[in-house]
Amino acid sequence: MRRLVLAVLALVLVVPLVGSSPATADDVAPSAKRASQQQIALATPGDFTGYGFDQCLAPTQAAMDTWWKKSPFSAVGIYISGDSRACRSQPNLSSTWVATQVARGWRLLPIALGPQASCQPRFPRYKDDFTISPKPAGGYAAAAAQGAVEAAKNAADATAYGIGAGSTIWYDLEGFNLADTHCRESALVFTSAWVTRIKELGYVAGFYSSASSGIKMLDDARVQRPGQFALPDRIWIARWDGLADTSTTYIPEDGWRPGGRMKQYRGGHNETWGGVTINIDSNFIDLGAGSVPQPEGRCAGTRLGFWKYPALSPGSAKATRVKVLQCLLTEQGTYSGPLNGSYDAATIAAARAWQAARKLTPSDTFGKRHWVALLSAGARTTIKRGSVDESVHRLQRALNAAGAGRFKATGVFDAKTEAALRVYQARLKITVSGVATPQTWNKLQRGR
Repeated sequence: MRRLVLAVLALVLVVPLVGSSPATADDVAPSAKRASQQQIALATPGDFTGYGFDQCLAPTQAAMDTWWKKSPFSAVGIYISGDSRACRSQPNLSSTWVATQVARGWRLLPIALGPQASCQPRFPRYKDDFTISPKPAGGYAAAAAQGAVEAAKNAADATAYGIGAGSTIWYDLEGFNLADTHCRESALVFTSAWVTRIKELGYVAGFYSSASSGIKMLDDARVQRPGQFALPDRIWIARWDGLADTSTTYIPEDGWRPGGRMKQYRGGHNETWGGVTINIDSNFIDLGAGSVPQPEGRCAGTRLGFWKYPALSPGSAKATRVKVLQCLLTEQGTYSGPLNGSYDAATIAAARAWQAARKLTPSDTFGKRHWVALLSAGARTTIKRGSVDESVHRLQRALNAAGAGRFKATGVFDAKTEAALRVYQARLKITVSGVATPQTWNKLQRGR
């Protein structure tokens, strides 16, 4: 079974649940059912740009915890509904599992794998009315009816797992023969009905398929028959070209942009992070407004981010960098003077005190090693592509000071940040993951 990578995002909000439980006993243990009756995690696919993975079976909690700390992935796909799933029994998946992942920072994307195109051998399939009798005036009525029914089922299963309205549910329509007119048209009608109903039930409509069949089918309808079909809000393109982006030659660039695409760019393969191996598909996600920077709220009126942080020494110091030093030393508790940009006796004394506290040899010169350690000082939070935590600012400035990068500190863990971090990790001969792990922070905060 194709794994649908997850990549999507999620904000979590815990609110009372009006009693519901996962649809089948096979899917969730009794304790999880009780938990689902007590809480609902509203997982919404917010603004995010980054990496996701999916596996047919939801991984164990231990595996998820390890991969959060070690892997570059921030999103995970979960198969929650549909009779065509090979993994209908989900021993790990429950409302508690959902709430726990979102609380840890994972962005969830629930996937439904139900009826497939009438010319696709996977069952159960919806019927192509044309094969039963001459095409009725109303079109492919059986396909439309089944699409609406399936949407209601998928929404109920999502709610049972604690995935509330406002979340994106992704319907997985596996590849089929696009040249088969009746197969294509019934698939289009099915999808249109599914989209209409899932949105009526308060969910965002997502659609996953191969770039050359289901995705092209929808884009052709968008371009050639505008307004005739209800189209999904977001598309998930299966195109295993190895390119971590959201483009494909099968459809033009204007469709579902900005913020409405993700791409499964690599099929099933094993990856090992932190000693835990999972067979996954890889996805790149760019949804909503992308990863949006958060206000930092430090050193009001003082610019902290620069491409370079040259050494400061008595009689030779850039005032702009001295202000950065004075502000950060104030936060560290060794400086209490004005942020005047003067590398004076008080500033030097504060710098020496900080150096001594960090077990660095006190010096009147504030050099590269000192800058790296000071700029990175703070919580050793695990951050990765797509993160917008306050620590992203610290990481970006420290990487610039270390000479691993030369870019603007935006507060968004973007491609430039990832590339610079990989350079730094390779230089230090630590695991090159593009993830700022506690080990990476330890090296930075020692001024390495």
